[in-house]
Amino acid sequence: MNIEIKVPVLPESVADASIAVWHVKVVDFVSRDDNLVDIETDKVVLEVPAPESGVVIEIREDEGATVLGEHVIAIIKPGAVAGQEVTNDAAVAAPATDVAPAAGEQSDALSPSVRRLLSEHKLSADKIKGSGVGGRLTKEDVEAFIKSAKAAAPVAAAPVVDLGARSQKRVPMTRLRKTIAKRLLQATNETAMLTTFNEINMKPIMDLRAQYKDAFEKRHDTRLGFMSFYVKAVTEALKRFPGVNASIDGDDIVYHNFFDISIAVSTPRGLVTPVLRDTDQMSMSDIEKKIRELAIKGRDGKLTVDEMTGGNFTITNGGVFGSLISTPIINLPQSAILGMHKIQDRPMAVDGKVEILPMMYLALSYDHRIVDGKESVGFLVTIKDLLEDPTRLLLDV
Repeated sequence: MNIEIKVPVLPESVADASIAVWHVKVVDFVSRDDNLVDIETDKVVLEVPAPESGVVIEIREDEGATVLGEHVIAIIKPGAVAGQEVTNDAAVAAPATDVAPAAGEQSDALSPSVRRLLSEHKLSADKIKGSGVGGRLTKEDVEAFIKSAKAAAPVAAAPVVDLGARSQKRVPMTRLRKTIAKRLLQATNETAMLTTFNEINMKPIMDLRAQYKDAFEKRHDTRLGFMSFYVKAVTEALKRFPGVNASIDGDDIVYHNFFDISIAVSTPRGLVTPVLRDTDQMSMSDIEKKIRELAIKGRDGKLTVDEMTGGNFTITNGGVFGSLISTPIINLPQSAILGMHKIQDRPMAVDGKVEILPMMYLALSYDHRIVDGKESVGFLVTIKDLLEDPTRLLLDV
């Protein structure tokens, strides 16, 4: 009995999905648990594994098609082996009427795969020379004919404009990219967004990191980066300014008594914001390990819906790409986002003298409907104080 391959059950927050990439084609042999197709939702990419070993005999939805949960997208014939001629009986029960058999050759002498190829490409069997036993037409003969025909096909009659080295490429937006665009426009249109700036001297953290990074990596088997300092400082600031950790729901303000921080991660598919949960209970090493894990999952498209859902505040670090200063856009329904930037040596006045110090700009974008200017500045100054004197994080002062 053939096996139907269905779209996984989608989360309640996801209405539909798109076929992103098929990793197999019809007549391919697949082993149990092989990834058949990537299905893209607004938030994550879902992999659909093969439930049994067999041969793919039908693919019902092409790449880019919109599908719903539990929609049948392919058929597998279980128990078949590589190289075995298989067919979907329902699809080819009747011979293709638009295919003319070769002279002196009955249509039933053609294998199902050959008949299917001829039908799909609207070819006549008598125009292709067979290389099989007794001149029988094989699938390889048809594929070779199609390939040679494409290579020899004349250029379309449409006028051609010689652009030289100038060219254009048009590709459809991915579902994730469309969702990002929609949410960013929503944030700018529906919030009273304002950005305030400050700068911090990164020398104390850089000195501390240089002193302990080898011992930290040896003990915890993970490198000591800057993000764990940022997350710890933000968590402490959120405790002192609960309005920044809140969100608006209709006419209500929802104050969260937990600390889930979204971390902006750049991936080949676009920007995603996986969530670090209960950061007030995480150690520096826990934060570093979790960020690395989420970054790798984001790069490989393995993030789950649960890892992408929630978050009360977002940190985005454009400094890793060289950004000196920016105005980040709020990640709805959150009320604020913190932008970290490039660490750059600048001349600074210290006790009446000019010193060259590694400085970094901070940018806090916030929703002025819920966060006042005094709170936003106090929040940013708290982060500045904690990062310029990291012992404050340890002593809680």
